[in-house]
Amino acid sequence: MPRPSHCAACGAAIRWTITEAGKRLAVDVAPHPEGNTAVARDGRGTWLSRRPTDELPLTGWERLHRPHVATCEAEELEPRTRCLGLLDISEVRRRREGRAQ
Repeated sequence: MPRPSHCAACGAAIRWTITEAGKRLAVDVAPHPEGNTAVARDGRGTWLSRRPTDELPLTGWERLHRPHVATCEAEELEPRTRCLGLLDISEVRRRREGRAQ
């Protein structure tokens, strides 16, 4: 069983999942009764996540988790965007310009 990852911004244990749209979503490792994301593993061991609805409620093999961005304790906004997998494009451009010189 793969070990959980850790958030680069706050150091908390997270689990990377794949949403129904094919995007990556970090969720807290421990299930939470107030979570809004259903998480389960498929037959290949991939962690999948989705938003339960009235039409497709939580199934017996899924557990509710909270998205990590909702619970991240990072103090600054910039590390939190890294937690989401977002980049500051100006920072990337500065790095590229530095390598070109």
